[in-house]
Amino acid sequence: MNISKVWYVTGASQGLGLTLVKKLLENGYRVAATSRDAHTLSQAVGLIDKDRFLPLAVDLNNLDCIDESIQQTLAAFGRIDVVVNNAGYGMTGTLEETPEQDIRNIFNVNVLATMDVVKSVLPVMRRQRSGYIINIGSAAGFVGAPGWSVYSATKAAVAAFSEVIALDVKEFGIKVTVAEPSGFRTGFLTNNSLALISSKVEGYEAVKNTQDRYLSANGQQPGDPGRASEIFMELAESPEPPMHLFLGNDAYKRASKKLSEMSAELEQWKSITIGADFK
Repeated sequence: MNISKVWYVTGASQGLGLTLVKKLLENGYRVAATSRDAHTLSQAVGLIDKDRFLPLAVDLNNLDCIDESIQQTLAAFGRIDVVVNNAGYGMTGTLEETPEQDIRNIFNVNVLATMDVVKSVLPVMRRQRSGYIINIGSAAGFVGAPGWSVYSATKAAVAAFSEVIALDVKEFGIKVTVAEPSGFRTGFLTNNSLALISSKVEGYEAVKNTQDRYLSANGQQPGDPGRASEIFMELAESPEPPMHLFLGNDAYKRASKKLSEMSAELEQWKSITIGADFK
């Protein structure tokens, strides 16, 4: 009987998700992986091993579909040890030029789908009295850049959700990490993973310049998705994984700078802050 841990990975047909699934299978884990098209996913992974690999076609905007995929995973492997909420995409542009439906769409995928997967798997992990959830956030959720306001808002929501759900489920032996990478060499800046809204409004130079800088860096990002995948496997074996894990030198520098600035601002306005209470 195969007693290796069972991983459930969303958004697995490309980018970090695909790299992670391949690494997991190479290391003997059992993996259920989701995509909009199971056949495309199977071809991308390149391994047909029903004992260890379960490709699943899942509409992450449909809670019933998510629930069914969890039950399929249990039927195939008997348990779920690690969930990686990787599905998501980027969006860059000015807020005033971004259609309302586009904003709702990215929140549905980046935030609500993450919540729904966690909601669906928690009864399983509670019964097991164990489990580990890795939600893929972004350094942008903590330190945003011009033009990424909507995307940053989704990833900030993922981080806040992760922090609180970790408190809720700690008593059941379930651990949670929000991984917050900076630029990784995946397809994130390609048409398949990025909604690019070009500005036609005069001005917004910071937004336009930042868009140009990010797009020109496609394929040259310093982050290694293979190393990130290895880190996730290491975290899953750790008795005390971190709540927040920034990934990449750029993420570390940006987060460190913001923490210092926030600390200084907090102290600068301390008297006003505490003066808001009843006297």
